[in-house]
Amino acid sequence: MVLARLFRRKPFLREGHELYTAAVGAARDPALYMALGAPDTLEGRFDLVCLHVGLLIRRLRLDSDPAGKELAQAVFDAMFSDMDLNLREMGVGDMGIGKRVKRMWEAFHGRAVAYEAALEAGDEAALAEALLRNLWGGHEMDPPDAPRRLAARAFQLSAVLAAQEFSGLKAGRVVWPPMEQ
Repeated sequence: MVLARLFRRKPFLREGHELYTAAVGAARDPALYMALGAPDTLEGRFDLVCLHVGLLIRRLRLDSDPAGKELAQAVFDAMFSDMDLNLREMGVGDMGIGKRVKRMWEAFHGRAVAYEAALEAGDEAALAEALLRNLWGGHEMDPPDAPRRLAARAFQLSAVLAAQEFSGLKAGRVVWPPMEQ
């Protein structure tokens, strides 16, 4: 019995990976970098992935289907497996991987909590402030209304995700509309 649990496949492994990969694709939308001036840096890309994955996990967790929480966990697991792999490919040694992944997890968690609170409250200004603080590090940006525009985009994406059938998400399919420039 115990051995069977050790070798049992995690639920939604493939679907979680497919949903995560789609979220990363949405976070790489060139309009985010060109029209909004999001920093095209390792940190900037990480922040945009956090935003998109956070929106997706929130959608899955809030679904009435009990499988939503398991699927959300599978997306989370896919994200941090990918982060681990990317750090290794960048040459981070085995001794430093655990600490770096832990810091990334803490950064993701902090952002997800802040973004979700703003989304739940329907407070676009609070979300824009959190995005300014996290993505742009509080620095000036061009265009100056970029955090507000990205917050509006996040609210739009949240609505788009909420409207998608859970059966499609459960099968690993999600639609991320491209950002209009």
